[in-house]
Amino acid sequence: MGLRCGAGSPNSSGAYLQGTRRGTNSDSWSEGTVHLNPPRKILPATVITGASSGIGRSIANIAAREKGAIVLVGRSLEGLQETAASVEKAGGRPYILDLDLTTEDALAELDQLLERNALFCEVLVNSAGHGIRGAAIALPLRPQLSIVDLNISALARLTLHYLPGMVERKKGGVINFSSVAGFTAGPYMSLYYASKSFVRSFSASLYQEVKKSGVTVTCVAPGPVRTGFFENASAEQAGLFNLLPRLEPDFVAERAWEGFKSRKRLVVPGISAKLSALAATVIPSPLMLPLIGRLQRSGNDPCPCGSGKKFKRCCGRKAGVKRLANFRPEA
Repeated sequence: MGLRCGAGSPNSSGAYLQGTRRGTNSDSWSEGTVHLNPPRKILPATVITGASSGIGRSIANIAAREKGAIVLVGRSLEGLQETAASVEKAGGRPYILDLDLTTEDALAELDQLLERNALFCEVLVNSAGHGIRGAAIALPLRPQLSIVDLNISALARLTLHYLPGMVERKKGGVINFSSVAGFTAGPYMSLYYASKSFVRSFSASLYQEVKKSGVTVTCVAPGPVRTGFFENASAEQAGLFNLLPRLEPDFVAERAWEGFKSRKRLVVPGISAKLSALAATVIPSPLMLPLIGRLQRSGNDPCPCGSGKKFKRCCGRKAGVKRLANFRPEA
């Protein structure tokens, strides 16, 4: 009997895959029986995406304290091996899967790993994600759409695949990582902000749908975190992210795990992130959007006036000339 980790698995007993007894249709076991397949105990696992580094690695180390199986999914084999070593040291049993979650067969590969190791997904942590800073009209199309593929499509696919089994077993849950960016629109990182808004809305809806089943869906929305995200997203020069203090991955992971265990719908780690989320909900969009746009715009971005020139060579330069012309030194 095989196992597909998702809806309807493990078997109805929730514990064992039964072997086949020769010469009978009974599923019971007796002394001296010749078994074609030995019994295999199916164990719960915590599946963590984006586990090669950053928050994914931190939350893997925290989950390992419970001494269970931790399935680490990511695109850097070297990073996964480093995470596996720290998970093992913390008391967990790591399994690694070097995988691009945006590929068509990614889900099947993850299921196969679980089946081979007699595991089922009890807790899913979706921490994989990426973003790109720049004007939407200037950035190449493919990298922008890859944000949708990973931050939205892959997260939704994994969540919807494993959540039914959790509800059937009345145990477990999902931790989805959003961001304070998910509380507003974000010019010059438009698809990233939109994807994080999706994660927040999607998670809140699922939380309400399944909360009476004993299963929890928790959304975590941190501010800037000290990871490689800013370098990878070319967002180091974005003034908005430089205004907010960067949190440590371990701090964010601890708050996320505590919130999930407390069955919270939303976790916003850190005072600065809470204030940012509050500001995003209170300040009207006609004021918020120009502010975010100004803070995240680079001088090399296309000028919003539509001239086709770089901002620093067009309206940015004109604004600078105007400010200089109006400058009056104090007496």
